[in-house]
Amino acid sequence: MTATATPKAGHIDVISMGCSKNLVDSQRLMRMLEVRGYTLSHDPEVPSGEYVVVNTCGFIGDAKEESISLLLELASLKEEGRIGRIVVMGCLSQRYMDELKAEIPEVDEWFGKFDWAAFATSLPMRREMPAEAPKVWERVLTGNPWSAYIKISEGCDRFCAFCAIPLITGRHKSRPVEEILDETRRLVAEGVKEFNVIAQDLSSYGLDLYGRHALGELIDRMADIEGVEWIRLHYAYPTDFPYDVLPVMARRDNVCKYLDIALQHIADPVLERMRRRFGSAQTRGLIERIRREVPGIRLRTTMMVGFPGETEEDFGELLDFVREARFDRLGAFAYCEEEGTFAERNLTDDVPEDVKQSRLERLMEVQEGIASEIAAGMVGERVKVIVDRIEGDMAVGRTQYDSPEVDPEIYVSFGNRGDMPAPGDMIEAEVTSSDEFDLFARPC
Repeated sequence: MTATATPKAGHIDVISMGCSKNLVDSQRLMRMLEVRGYTLSHDPEVPSGEYVVVNTCGFIGDAKEESISLLLELASLKEEGRIGRIVVMGCLSQRYMDELKAEIPEVDEWFGKFDWAAFATSLPMRREMPAEAPKVWERVLTGNPWSAYIKISEGCDRFCAFCAIPLITGRHKSRPVEEILDETRRLVAEGVKEFNVIAQDLSSYGLDLYGRHALGELIDRMADIEGVEWIRLHYAYPTDFPYDVLPVMARRDNVCKYLDIALQHIADPVLERMRRRFGSAQTRGLIERIRREVPGIRLRTTMMVGFPGETEEDFGELLDFVREARFDRLGAFAYCEEEGTFAERNLTDDVPEDVKQSRLERLMEVQEGIASEIAAGMVGERVKVIVDRIEGDMAVGRTQYDSPEVDPEIYVSFGNRGDMPAPGDMIEAEVTSSDEFDLFARPC
C-alpha cells in the first residue's frame, strides 16, 4: 500500500472488511459522515484521509489476520504522517477490543459492531445539517449503483458449536417490515434494481417482533414496489425454515429462484456434534420440498469438512449427498477452531490439517463437476441478465441465479451490433455455451 504525502483535511477513508452485512454498516456510517460535510472514499487504494475508518471482520482466523495486518500497515502510514487518525469498528473490535488496544496503540479510537454511530456524531460539523434528519437506514451506496444489499435482521440465536457469530452479534433482532419497505423505496428512487436480502439467519425473521415467521410477507410486499426487478435471498437456516416464503418465490416473477441456505454437513453424528438440531432425513425432506414448491429454483449451500470427530465414513456420506443433491452453488471450508465456541471448549480438534485439506479438495472436485454439468445443461435456455460491465463487445453480467461477487457470470457477445447495453441494463440472452464456471450467450 502506498499513500499521498499528507492527510486531506475533511476527508475520511472507510475500509470495509469481511461480509456484505459489514458493508451495509460501512455505507450507513458514510451517509452520516456525508451529512456532516465530510468527503469520503470507500476502500481506497491510496489512504489519504484526515481519518481512516476500518470496519473489521472477526468471523474466522484468516479474516482476523487480514484485519490486524491492515491496521498495522495503517499504523506505519500514520507514523510517517501520511494519514491522520485511525478509527476501528466492527466485529473484531467488538470481540477483542482490550487485546487490540494493547497490541496496536497507534489506533486512536475504538468502536464495536453496534456503537459506531458515536464516531460520526463526535465529529465537528462542516456544513449545516439538513432540515430533515436522515433516517437510520440511509446510506451511501458503493459498488454498482443498480445493486444493493438489504440487511433485515442482526444477530443469531442458534449457537452452532463451531460458530462465533452469536458471541459477536448477540441475539437475533429483526427490523420492522415498514422500515425495510421504506428503505427499499428510497433505494429504488436512487436507481437500485437488484435487492440482495441478507441476515445472519433469514429463517428467524419476524419471530422476535411479531411472534411468527414474517419473511414471506416481507418479500411479497417488497416485490409489490414498482422498480424492484430482482429480490434474492441469502443465508437461510434449515431449522424452523420459513415455508411461507416458498409460495411467494414461486408466484412472483421479480423474486429470484435462488436460495442460499447453509447446511454444513449431512452425517447425523457430525450434525449432532455441531449442535445443528436438524438431521439427515430432515435435510433431505427440506430440499425436496423447496424444489417441489419452487420449480427451477437454484440452491446455494455451504459445507464444512474436518469438524471434530468427522470420520472417513462421515465424509464419504457427505460426498454421496453432494452428488445426490446436485447443488447449483456450493462453498466449503475446513474446520478452524474459534475461541469461545462450544466446540473450542468441549471438543477436540482431532482431524489432522492435511486430512482436512484433502477432504476439502475432494469435495470441491465433486462440486466442480456438478456445477459444470448444470451450466452445460443451460445451453439453449433464454435468460434475463443484469449487465455489470462492458468488456469490448461483451456485456458481462449475471442471471437471477447468480449473486454478486460469489457466483459465476454470463458473457453476452454483441459482436458488431450497434445496440450494446449500458451497465445496469437488464437484457434477454440465449445461452450458447459454458465452461467450468461461466456462461456464454448471444442477445435475443
